[in-house]
Amino acid sequence: MSLLPRLSALAFLGALTILGAPTLLARQATTQAALDARVKAFLAERAGTWRDLNVPDVDGQSLHDLIVEHRYTRALEIGTSTGHSGIWIAWGLSKTGGRLITVELDEGRHAEAKRNFEAAGLARYVDARLGDAHAIVPALEGPFDFVFSDADKDWYPNYFRAVFPKVVKGGVFTTHNVSEAGRRGAMGSREYLAVLRATAGADTTVDERGGGLAITFKR
Repeated sequence: MSLLPRLSALAFLGALTILGAPTLLARQATTQAALDARVKAFLAERAGTWRDLNVPDVDGQSLHDLIVEHRYTRALEIGTSTGHSGIWIAWGLSKTGGRLITVELDEGRHAEAKRNFEAAGLARYVDARLGDAHAIVPALEGPFDFVFSDADKDWYPNYFRAVFPKVVKGGVFTTHNVSEAGRRGAMGSREYLAVLRATAGADTTVDERGGGLAITFKR
């Protein structure tokens, strides 16, 4: 076989690859647009109904935006509740190719969260685990580039100490119900913020909108 036919075949395959890339990207964009529409419709339908320890929309949007902006893919949520924050997190991960591990102690909330993930079209991005975060979270191997802690407030320092070493450089550890001003409902904020700010390689700011969100980046 001469060299020319071989080169022609390679050129043909290369052309197929080049021509196929835009088609694949177009399909991915169409799929993402359909998922975005489904999630938005679900959130709109449920607007104002999230109770039972769920985050307000402004905090959910912040979590989503952090993931998309920094292209995070390895996420952990401590305290699923019925899934409002997990939906925002998983929605962001659907755009980065990531996946969420979320842990919930209460069986009823865990079951409802799983139904909500399915209804929003995001179940494939979520590994929802039922059990005691005190035992499950320290045993997780990681690494993680995004963490959201929203479980028992008095255990916040323990969750942070267990997981922050497993957060990659450039990753973020976020915590709900934290306030610089000692806002009602933000129990132990001053003590917890002292832990965050005494940690080497951690840069913490607090977003006081919504329920109060401590955002700790790892240098």
